[in-house]
Amino acid sequence: MSEKRYDVTALGELLIDFTENGLSGQGNTLFEANPGGAPCNVLAMLKKLGRSCAFIGKVGDDMFGHLLRDTAAQAGICMDHLVFDREARTTLAFVKTFENGDRDFSFYRNPGADMMLREEELPLEAIADSRIFHFGTLSMTHEGVRRATCKAVGHAKACGAVISFDPNLRPPLWDSLEEAKARIEYGLAQCDVLKIADNELEFMTGETDFDRGAAILREKYPNIRLFNVTAGAQGSYSFYEDKRVFVPACKRGGVIETTGAGDTFCASVLNFVLDHGLEGLSEADLAAMLSFANTAAYLVTTRKGAIRSMPEREEVEALLKQG
Repeated sequence: MSEKRYDVTALGELLIDFTENGLSGQGNTLFEANPGGAPCNVLAMLKKLGRSCAFIGKVGDDMFGHLLRDTAAQAGICMDHLVFDREARTTLAFVKTFENGDRDFSFYRNPGADMMLREEELPLEAIADSRIFHFGTLSMTHEGVRRATCKAVGHAKACGAVISFDPNLRPPLWDSLEEAKARIEYGLAQCDVLKIADNELEFMTGETDFDRGAAILREKYPNIRLFNVTAGAQGSYSFYEDKRVFVPACKRGGVIETTGAGDTFCASVLNFVLDHGLEGLSEADLAAMLSFANTAAYLVTTRKGAIRSMPEREEVEALLKQG
């Protein structure tokens, strides 16, 4: 892959995840303000792996927006292209965590500043100077930011970037699930590298069998060169050319919540692509990729939040050596 200023540039939402953190002395639920947002979570893990990263998005010109900018910058992510909106507030998400670590979200985003990004605010030079461009669907829930996202994707493709896509389906944020499906279809048609969760695969194909679901989408979207499916506590699958590899999840207990796990997995895959490219990958390559990604994802589930909770490379490698 050619030399460019940024290894990965991501566009999308940057928000505060309010996660449960015990009870007050009066018995009220306490919430911790964790900086997050899937695209920036991906970049935070990539920075842990030594990659140069830039973020494109919009936050409110409020206390949370400035907290997010400062947190991401402290993580080493270039935030020069973050836009502050004086009218719309920073998006907030309240996260209910269940005993098994799964989550339910309540979003405060009507509108949220991330929805207000416009085409003319895109840093086209930075996009052109990126080896990989990563995006999801939450930057396509509303017309203005959808146009901006599509322009950014088109520009990245024209400039030779590898396109990475994560559907990151959040049903409460869509006017209809049919619209959500249409936007996911757009992402599938654009990307070279896909990370899709098991529930999203079923949503798009009606199949609960991963092999059949992957086959349907791979036939419809032959542009997807590296097709990865995450299956939570079960593990993950990679489909590449005529190869199919499954690696079980890392299960060592201590899971607190799953926020950021998929983003950590996605970042680990992109790091692999930066090292190895997308040509001539073997089953052993794919297995090594999934093993690292699964282990990194496990580690982030043992902590609260995402941007500030990404594991170091050495932590992942030490756990891998333990087998």
